[in-house]
Amino acid sequence: MEMSGFSTAIPLAYLASAVLFILGIKRLSHPDTAAGGNRLAAIGMLLAVIATLLESGLEYTWIIAGVAIGGLIGGVMARTVKMTAMPEMVAVFNGFGGAASGLVAVGEYLRVAGGAGGETLAIDSGVSIMAGTLIGAVTFSGSMIAFGKLQGFVTGNAISNPLVKFSAGLLLGVAVVLAVYLVGFESNLVFYWSLIAAALILGVLFVIPIGGADMPVVVALLNSYSGLAAASAGFVLGNNALIISGALVGASGLILTGIMCRAMNRSLANVLFSAFGTGSATAGRAADGDRVATPIEAEDSAMVLGYASQVIFVPGYGLAVAQAQHRVRELADLLTERGVSVRYCVHPVAGRMPGHMNVLLAEANVPYEQLCEPEDVNPDMENIDVAVVVGANDVVNPLARDDPSSPIGGMPIIETDRAKTCIVIKRSLSVGYAGIDNPLFYLRNNRMFFGDASDALARITEEVKQL
Repeated sequence: MEMSGFSTAIPLAYLASAVLFILGIKRLSHPDTAAGGNRLAAIGMLLAVIATLLESGLEYTWIIAGVAIGGLIGGVMARTVKMTAMPEMVAVFNGFGGAASGLVAVGEYLRVAGGAGGETLAIDSGVSIMAGTLIGAVTFSGSMIAFGKLQGFVTGNAISNPLVKFSAGLLLGVAVVLAVYLVGFESNLVFYWSLIAAALILGVLFVIPIGGADMPVVVALLNSYSGLAAASAGFVLGNNALIISGALVGASGLILTGIMCRAMNRSLANVLFSAFGTGSATAGRAADGDRVATPIEAEDSAMVLGYASQVIFVPGYGLAVAQAQHRVRELADLLTERGVSVRYCVHPVAGRMPGHMNVLLAEANVPYEQLCEPEDVNPDMENIDVAVVVGANDVVNPLARDDPSSPIGGMPIIETDRAKTCIVIKRSLSVGYAGIDNPLFYLRNNRMFFGDASDALARITEEVKQL
């Protein structure tokens, strides 16, 4: 009777964890409920881990040690990693998730193959093992390259080299052939290790050609891959909770990838294979001719902002680099006290990962109701008194709207060039990730505030207080 009750409790625990995963993801869709959603998902995962340990009857010593060490490392990272480094941390987590799932597949293959090789794998377990191995290895190496690009020690320039694409296609074909052979014919350790090596190199070749402008899409796609790898590991182990959680992560990652692609008006294939961002800064500057950007200082900026009726702030990666989210919130609150209507317009691909700007603004306790998207503000842009662009570039570049031949042609932008006055806070006139110059900088209604965003906003805030 006790065994019957125990065998019933385990599936119920898995079902409860799956429900918690779904509710947690649902609550992540709104900043007010995101923290609670994260806790629900964490409780669901804890419940699934406990149920798995009880079901398997494993020795807990090493597992508890691993949980303690991993929890300590995760806690330290969560407390110490700066918000500017959040994309890098997400890339690392994606890679570790893929590696963990891949190692599960490797361990199961070695167990089933018995080390000597020669046996034929069952179709169902064989397909799951090969899928977990291939996806896990690609996710790990690809995520490490993405981390290197975001961190800056791997070149961020896109590579338009047919040899890279050919090599990636060839390796993918080799990996598929090896996987089919290992499942359909016989297990072979040499072939299996070759499959792992091919998959690891394939992950590198998959990410290395992609430019910095497309990294938000790549991070979202690799997140999806990590989920698919986890689902494959679930099939390998026959664990329903792992299958469900992996499928949820995989599906949500694919949905987010689609959102990112639509935000740039580009297909996923174009993102992966077009080498977007190869344009050089020199080429962009040469086309400027004699155009001159008009500078502005803190006192004049304060006058324009303090007596405006409607102001929008447009954050970009420069906001994250300067850690200026609290400064922009302070200035916005001060303007609101003066009766100015303030909003924050966030472009879906601003920053280096999906939702990067939203996370920064949420950390500064920016009211959610003040956030808006480009389609919300663009139709009314002519009535905006001041648009303040903080460290953004490509997402406000008019070439995307006016020049179909531009590398960003057709990409939806925040049309700050149509505001009555635009103030761009930026360190210099340097190009963005797309590698092209921004005509916005030279328009008659635009002013350039050169300098660090945090310092610039602090100076403007002090001047507004004096009005």
